[in-house]
Amino acid sequence: MFDSASAELLWFLVGLVLLLSELMLPGFVIVFFGVGAWITAALIALGLLPTFNAQLLTFLISSILALVLFRRKGKRWYEGRVSGEAAPGSSMEDLRGQRAVVISAILPKNTGGKVEFHGTAWNAEADEPLQPGAIVEIVERQNLLLHVKAIH
Repeated sequence: MFDSASAELLWFLVGLVLLLSELMLPGFVIVFFGVGAWITAALIALGLLPTFNAQLLTFLISSILALVLFRRKGKRWYEGRVSGEAAPGSSMEDLRGQRAVVISAILPKNTGGKVEFHGTAWNAEADEPLQPGAIVEIVERQNLLLHVKAIH
């Protein structure tokens, strides 16, 4: 059907399309099929997969193995890290007294600043200027806006 150079390129391009499509689709599954396609391309380049049936079988086995072996670990990396966890039974409605980190400068009566709280960036305001890196206490939550104060 194809010579080995074109088959190798075809599997590489299939893998690239699959890897890029993972950026647009949820689930963190398609990436492993992209890896399987690249493994197949590498084995074709080494001359180990002369037939299409062998290539297809290698693609399926390597994709499924990658999915089973690495999805759980990779999903934690893919979803990101949470900087803290809420205590059992606590509610996100009452954030008073919790601590956050300023990630974008906050000027008095200006809602342009941001803080990181539990791994999420929140819009914030304060009565005094606060610089990035400052640890603050949450005084009040108004919808998606946190009113914070510096911890002295």
